[in-house]
Amino acid sequence: MLAATLVGLTAFGSVLPDDPALYSGLHVLDFFLGVVAIGLLPFRRSKPVAVAGFVGACAAFSALAAGAAGIAMISLATRRRWREIAAVAPVWLVAALWYEHIAVPADRLGWPMTVLANAIIYGACILVGLYIGGRRELLATLRDRARTAEREQAARVDQARVTERAQIAREMHDVVAHRISLVALHSGALAYRDDLTRAETAATAEIIRDNAHLALSELRDVLGVLRDKGAVTGPDRPQPTLAALDELLQENAAAGAAVTCTVAPEVAVGLPGLPDQVSRNAFRILQESLTNARKHAPGREVTVEIAGVPGEMLTLVVSNTLPDAGPGRCRADDPPHGSGLGLIGLVERARLAGGGLTHGVDHGGRFTVRAWVPWPT
Repeated sequence: MLAATLVGLTAFGSVLPDDPALYSGLHVLDFFLGVVAIGLLPFRRSKPVAVAGFVGACAAFSALAAGAAGIAMISLATRRRWREIAAVAPVWLVAALWYEHIAVPADRLGWPMTVLANAIIYGACILVGLYIGGRRELLATLRDRARTAEREQAARVDQARVTERAQIAREMHDVVAHRISLVALHSGALAYRDDLTRAETAATAEIIRDNAHLALSELRDVLGVLRDKGAVTGPDRPQPTLAALDELLQENAAAGAAVTCTVAPEVAVGLPGLPDQVSRNAFRILQESLTNARKHAPGREVTVEIAGVPGEMLTLVVSNTLPDAGPGRCRADDPPHGSGLGLIGLVERARLAGGGLTHGVDHGGRFTVRAWVPWPT
C-alpha cells in the first residue's frame, strides 16, 4: 500500500496544473478516488477480479489510483487465470484512454502512443504477477512434497518398527517355547513319577535347571536389541544354525522323544557353506516343529528329513504319528491343541525367507510340517 501511495502521488503531482486557478472538482475527485483505490488493496486477495476492475476504473479519473491499479493487476495475475486477466484488460485500456483524454493535452501524447505505453505497462504487470504466482505455486508444491516425504518416512519408520517387533516376537517364541516345553516335560515327570531314584530325580532337576538358565540367557540375548543404542551390552552370542542340529536332536532324545533324522548327502556336504540366514531359519523351523510334536504328541515317533541342493531349495520335512483317540486324546481329523501361533510364525518366517511352509495331517495319518527355503549358490 505504501508503494501504491508513492506511485500515485507522483503521478498525481505530475498532472497538477501550475496555475492555481485551474484547480477544479476534477482534482478533488482524483484525490478521493485515489484514496478509495488504495483503501481497497487489502481486499485484492479475497475479491481479486472485482478489486482489480474497480481500481482500474478509478484510474480513469485519478492519477493517484495508478499505483493501486498496478498492484491490484499484479495480484490478479498471480492467480494465473487468463480469463480473469483478459476480463480486466479492457477496463485498464479504456481507463488509460479516458484519462489521456481528460488530463493530458492531445498534442503531448498521441492516442497510439497511449495505447502502446499502457499495453506495455499492463503486460509488465501481468509478467510480474505470473512470476510471483509461479514462485508461490512452486513453494507450495515443495512444501507439499516435504510434508508427503515426512509422512512417508514416518510410515516407513513405523513399518520397520512393527517388522522388528514381529521378528523379536518370533525369536522370543522360538527360544522360550523350546526351552520351557523341556522344563514342563521334565517337571511333569517329577510330579507324576514316584518310582524315580534319588539320582534320577537329581538328574531330572538338573536338566530343568539347565534349560531354565538357557531359556533366560537366550531370552536376554533376544531382548538385547530393545536396549538403547547408548546402553552397554555384552558381545552378541551367535544364533543357532543347522550346525547345532545334533545338539537339538540330543535334547529331544533326552526329553524322551524318538526322533529319526535323515540328512541327504548333498546337504551334509554343503552344510558348512550354507549361508547363516538360511541355516538359522532352517534350525528355527526344525526346533519349533519338534517342540510342537513333543507338546501335542508326546512319546510318538518323529521323523526329520532334510534335502536339497545349492541353487534350488532346502527342504525340511518333520512328521509324527498322532496320539490315539480317547479321553484327552485327539483323533487324526482333530487339529492339534494349542493356540497355533507357533505354526503361524513358522509360515511367516519361511515366507519372509523367500520360501514357504505347509502343515497338516497327510494321507498316512501323520501330522507333517513341510518347509522350503532358498539355498543360494
